[in-house]
Amino acid sequence: MITKTNILREIKAYAVITIGLLVMTIGWTAFLIPNEILGGGVTGVATLIFWASGLPVGVTIFAVNALLLVLAIRVLGFGFGVKTIFSVVVLSGLFSVLQYYIREPFVTDRFMAAIIGGIMSGAGVGIVFTQGGSTGGTDIVAMLINKYRNISPGKIILLLDVFIISSSFILFRSIETLVHGFVVMAVASYVIDLILTGNKQSVQLFIFSRKASEIADRIGTETGRGVTFIRGTGWYTKTESDILLIIVRRNESPQIFRIIKQIDPDAFMSLNNVMGVYGKGFDVIK
Repeated sequence: MITKTNILREIKAYAVITIGLLVMTIGWTAFLIPNEILGGGVTGVATLIFWASGLPVGVTIFAVNALLLVLAIRVLGFGFGVKTIFSVVVLSGLFSVLQYYIREPFVTDRFMAAIIGGIMSGAGVGIVFTQGGSTGGTDIVAMLINKYRNISPGKIILLLDVFIISSSFILFRSIETLVHGFVVMAVASYVIDLILTGNKQSVQLFIFSRKASEIADRIGTETGRGVTFIRGTGWYTKTESDILLIIVRRNESPQIFRIIKQIDPDAFMSLNNVMGVYGKGFDVIK
């Protein structure tokens, strides 16, 4: 059902995607391309073609992605995302405009440019991903390969990016350029993960303590988080014990540790990162 709220939500999503694409484009046109530093993806391929032939990056991005989009529609159907098509068109336009006006690098130190460019590129892609969008390119290639081969999309994208960045050695014959390219890839990947998980990172704790009830009461009262009791048996001692299972945001874990230390300094604990937590107090299933 189409409502005013849904329309406003979609407008906001497309506006945020546009901002993310702008951030990504500035990272490339102001820091990476003028300093002859290569990143991954179709943008990396387009940049290589620009350095070799002078063809504007925006034109190549649009042409390559248009070909991939047509192929994806034929193989995967139209359901893989209207936002991807929107992102490709906007990204091509932004590259064409900004590359025309930005002729000199904002930073001349190449390592600093690789760091800043990687941060902005990763931040831009991360912002787009948060709205359910995609910048196309290697994402589409990964989906196409994954349809016929049991290879994870993440592994496909990583291998493609390594191949694209390694190709810069053919053009420049420079190990330094190669290293800077891998710095961009590493920084961008880290920033994407940081934006997608960021303050939503959660941890799962198992707590073994003789004072489990007291710990559970304090955690529930002071943090508002739920606690699950599990009855366990120590196989060595053959004695039953109470185990607490708790899932909290990562930034809440220090408070949990403080409570446990105050009540039972001898408690046995394990802490694990969890990829996603959905439900009341956490993320909403989309």
